[in-house]
Amino acid sequence: MSMENQTVAGNEAIRREDRSAAEKFGVLEMPPLDYTEEVARETAHLYEKVSNHIPQIEWPVHAPYVYWINRLKKERGAVILAHNYQTPEIYHCVADFRGDSLQLAREASMVDEDIIVQCGVHFMAETSKLLNPQKTVLIPDMRAGCSLADSITGADVRLLRERYPGVPIVTYVNTSADVKAESDICCTSSNAVRVVESFESDTVLLIPDEYLAQNVANQTKKKILTWKGHCEVHERFTAEELLAYKEADPNIEIIAHPECPVEVVKVADYTGSTAGMIEYATHRKPGAKVLLVTECSMASNIEKEAPGVEFIKPCNLCPHMKRITLPKILESLVYMKEEVLVDPATAERAKQAVERMVNLKTN
Repeated sequence: MSMENQTVAGNEAIRREDRSAAEKFGVLEMPPLDYTEEVARETAHLYEKVSNHIPQIEWPVHAPYVYWINRLKKERGAVILAHNYQTPEIYHCVADFRGDSLQLAREASMVDEDIIVQCGVHFMAETSKLLNPQKTVLIPDMRAGCSLADSITGADVRLLRERYPGVPIVTYVNTSADVKAESDICCTSSNAVRVVESFESDTVLLIPDEYLAQNVANQTKKKILTWKGHCEVHERFTAEELLAYKEADPNIEIIAHPECPVEVVKVADYTGSTAGMIEYATHRKPGAKVLLVTECSMASNIEKEAPGVEFIKPCNLCPHMKRITLPKILESLVYMKEEVLVDPATAERAKQAVERMVNLKTN
């Protein structure tokens, strides 16, 4: 059975013991999606944030969705969390919080609203649910998966523990709750080195991202064992491609994500998590030229925060992130779908792995 089918089957089993979000909060009717004077007026200030990416002639198509999403989330008592890889009209126009998966989950745990709409991929919604078990977590498209998360299962981790008895297992947050539940601790791309070095063991399993593990291995004396999982966005970048940009313009600064191959990281001027990349890029001086070696939408989203900085975009898109759209977000709020549920026994163990990381204060 595929990971997607396992998730759906697990959710259906849990639903039998609990009311669905639609039952708890009720189903509304789909609102009219006309571009009225009120819609134009109420969304004009938001269009200014995305005018560089959405032609004015196209805004009347997006604006009604933006208007009703922002209205309904207040009526529902919902917050919208958007990952840095979401498209600009989601990132700038309807999101209440923006960031990486763990950052968004932490934000969600501090808000009063009972409904979280996760504009990201499935493992992110699961992480939000783990840290906010009493809240209703929705994802606009249940099929929004992740090649990296899908590369490993909880059964795989159990086999690794049998093969390497006594070796600590550090799991990247870009994994399912089932995988987190079989792990000792989680890590993010920004704190992986510090989490690995928090163990006394000379050998550590860092799974499932092979490239993240290799890049961490270059920064620690510990022996790092890994798994051959890859992000389908970051694995496509090559050192030759980036060096060609440098040859064409030596003033370009290359900023890479640690999910990229080691050869890519070696030619980068800076390597860091999405949050670190944003911090680095937005502090460049006007006139700087920056190439973000990550999902294409992030450069579009942060251009407003870096006036005068030119972003060069080798546009690798995440097909899973792009499953999340304004129409699907609106449907999620109207019909209260799709709800993300995690088996309580799995959730408790997975939450422990995440909380161990948080309690280490390694971010």
